[in-house]
Amino acid sequence: MNSCKKLIFIKVAHTLIWLFFNLVIGYMLYAVITDNLDLWLWICVALVLAEGLVLLAFKWTCPLTILARRYSSSTHENFDIYLPEGLAKNTKLIYTLLSVLIFFGIIVRLVF
Repeated sequence: MNSCKKLIFIKVAHTLIWLFFNLVIGYMLYAVITDNLDLWLWICVALVLAEGLVLLAFKWTCPLTILARRYSSSTHENFDIYLPEGLAKNTKLIYTLLSVLIFFGIIVRLVF
């Protein structure tokens, strides 16, 4: 497989994982709003925490970004994912803030 195809494969995989985590975080938000603290919520919490540990282990950089860097010298924020550049640049910040808000909501639901 040539470099271009490898980069495309990484971008597709990265985008699919990003979409998956949109569903995960969306479900978590729904569960907190509807006070539905079920097994799926806790599975989603585990997935988000696991993703956070992966990012922490790689110094706040997605391993797919590191892998994609082998096949591109682009300086664009979205060189490794099929997202608009502004969204790609701010995804970690947006989802970290959403996750903190959701975790706070879970704590409130559990306590009250």
